[in-house]
Amino acid sequence: MTVHHRKRREAWDEPGHAHFVTYSCVRRLPLLSKDRTRRWVVEAIECVRNELRVAVWAYVIMPEHVHLLIHPQDARFQMRRILAGLKRSVSDKAKRHLEAEGRSDWLRRLTVSYPSRQVFRFWQPGGGFDHNIFREKTVPAVIEYIHANPVRRGLVRLPTDWEWSSARFWAGHPDVPIRMDSPNS
Repeated sequence: MTVHHRKRREAWDEPGHAHFVTYSCVRRLPLLSKDRTRRWVVEAIECVRNELRVAVWAYVIMPEHVHLLIHPQDARFQMRRILAGLKRSVSDKAKRHLEAEGRSDWLRRLTVSYPSRQVFRFWQPGGGFDHNIFREKTVPAVIEYIHANPVRRGLVRLPTDWEWSSARFWAGHPDVPIRMDSPNS
């Protein structure tokens, strides 16, 4: 596949704002349909939380995209760095896994040709969707939207039935992939 341009997006690195972030797998392929790749996403979220001081309020990992509601804790954060932290390690692990398994078919399928080089792409290029949340009353609505994603898609009957979502944490389930930070703190 040949790609000649890259989408640009405007980011607002506004202190005090939460961010509703969505990022998708390249060509919306269901690359997050296995627990292994979902665990890589969880590890990346935890790494960004710890290294870049980001509070995680809600998430869902769908087969071909991720929704997150996060709140950067540092006044001088950069969303581009946060997004790179969320995406790069997953992409690197996927490429290493495919190489180790000898999956040249998938390596070719996920390689994009640019005029000057070829690039392995796990994620859709660009920053994805990043919407600033600056009204406190909007936070519960965004969390509800995130949690309802697997239900809307018909993957489960209830949000808490989807293991790869913060709905289970907020419902009090003790065994969850990621513990959430409180939006009230």
